[in-house]
Amino acid sequence: MSEFDKIIGYKDIKAELIRLCDMLKNGEKYSALGVTLSGGLLLGGVPGVGKTLMANCFIKESGRRAFICRKNKADGEFVNEIKKTFDKAAENAPSVILLDDMDKFANEDVNRKNAAEYVAVQSCIDEVKGKDVFVIATCNGTGNLPDSLLRSGRFDTIIAVNTPEKNDAAEIVRYYLSTKKSVSEVNAEDVARLLDGKSCAELEAVINSAGQYAAFAGKRYIDMNDIIKACLRVIYNAPESTVPHNQFTLKRVAYHEAGHAVVAEILEKDSVNFITVRKNTGEAGGFTNISLPDEYWYSKTSMENRVCAILAGKAATEIAFGETDTGVNDDMNRAYSIVKRFTDMYCAYGFGYWTERNSSQSLIAKKEERIAADMERCYEKAKKILVENRAFLDGIARRLQQKDTLVHSEIKEIRDKTIGAKTLDVEFKNVWQTD
Repeated sequence: MSEFDKIIGYKDIKAELIRLCDMLKNGEKYSALGVTLSGGLLLGGVPGVGKTLMANCFIKESGRRAFICRKNKADGEFVNEIKKTFDKAAENAPSVILLDDMDKFANEDVNRKNAAEYVAVQSCIDEVKGKDVFVIATCNGTGNLPDSLLRSGRFDTIIAVNTPEKNDAAEIVRYYLSTKKSVSEVNAEDVARLLDGKSCAELEAVINSAGQYAAFAGKRYIDMNDIIKACLRVIYNAPESTVPHNQFTLKRVAYHEAGHAVVAEILEKDSVNFITVRKNTGEAGGFTNISLPDEYWYSKTSMENRVCAILAGKAATEIAFGETDTGVNDDMNRAYSIVKRFTDMYCAYGFGYWTERNSSQSLIAKKEERIAADMERCYEKAKKILVENRAFLDGIARRLQQKDTLVHSEIKEIRDKTIGAKTLDVEFKNVWQTD
């Protein structure tokens, strides 16, 4: 078994690490081609994505003696510690040095890029060049590191370790679930979608918290409800409330969130990760989590779809209750900021709408009219979609009133059973069963 098998997901990064590790283990075949050992490896990414795990797997797989350097002393003493670490590694070559959390070696200040700690690392890397010492570093960001340290020859390979994407997240979730003594049948994709964009550490924390909920309830296994509770509490700060919902408010919130979900699903199938009517920090009611397609930042159509989905909460309230929705300030700001980019940043409607600080009031007014027209167009499109898919809207809203959170598979089931239906109750009454 390879040490790299301990890394769950991240297949592309593992392939790169395996290739680099092969240079350390089988240097003769590279020397035969006149190839020198690659310069250092830097793994960068937000906290909790497994950078140190990857570095440790690399070190163990290489079979070399490792020397690890972390910031654990005052600045002056730590500079000496850096030098001692490199000296020991050179004396025990072939070896590997791990500079863990290198961006913490000096104060996080963009004005201290030439701090003594970074100068020491640079000079030490140069001194061990040609001595069969390989340097690996991890960092949460490279913004405060000097460019001279990051150049080729010091760190030839810089790998960005991002939060796991859907397939990787599902694989990681399956692994964490497998480490628990007793876990009932859980849809790993649903869990991954609940945790879309979150780090490996956050995934692990949610699964562990779910186990705590299950144990407190006296269960013999963790179920999906435990995971949903844990996710909403740990990640979204939306704990379960012991106070019963006001039914009038619950119904309005349910239709508002259902509106977001229905329009998003119609325009971009399988884009909704989950919906909840629970409150979280800064939210007036529930919230809907929607994945952005890979092409989002390159596609005006995808951005317009996003605007339609954002405005659909207001539209759903108007359709269901015949009056305006007053809890949409955040939605309006988000939709407006996207549409504004069409006129300003992208010049999607020509250069005549481009404004600067000193632009005339008439030009600014012209641009605002264009933005308002786009908002109206997207709003009317959202309303049309909701009217045409009323059974889908009613189905989601009714289910949310029975069960405060719906995951992807539940949303998909409702969508597939209601698309094309004229009414909900007659044709699909068997779908809505109280838990």
